[in-house]
Amino acid sequence: MLQGVLSGWIVVADCCSVIEAQTRQLITTNRDKSSKMSTSTKKPAGKTQRSAIADVVAREYTIHLHKRLHGVSFKKRAPKAIKEIKAFATLSMGTSDVRLDPQLNKKVWEAGIKGVPFRLRVRISRKRNDEEGAKEKLYSYVQAVNVQNPKGLHTVVVEDA
Repeated sequence: MLQGVLSGWIVVADCCSVIEAQTRQLITTNRDKSSKMSTSTKKPAGKTQRSAIADVVAREYTIHLHKRLHGVSFKKRAPKAIKEIKAFATLSMGTSDVRLDPQLNKKVWEAGIKGVPFRLRVRISRKRNDEEGAKEKLYSYVQAVNVQNPKGLHTVVVEDA
């Protein structure tokens, strides 16, 4: 009886030593692979630049204003919505210069300072800045898009004609 139990322990100990050896082998091979990968996939020292064609683009987004204005007091909702739209455009297009269409402003303020729409469908266009002495080469122009229900619509790249 005791001998059977001891032999069982020996089998378990043998299995553990085999598993330990296999894990050691895996760890060493992974170290070798990671060292090889780090040397071969290094990025060049210089910055990679976007092409000029890719700079000018227009996309349609749905901005969920309701979640962005949660907890904002009623008398600050529409001004905060305008700020959130600008922040969204800055984040999505990567330009610090964001300009809003007057029709978009009217759409936000349509139901008053408290009644900001839950969702807005907007077209954000990244354009070249042709002004003399401009700080930024590109700017974003945000326009409202009329849709029946903006809920569930995905981001779409718009081809400007």
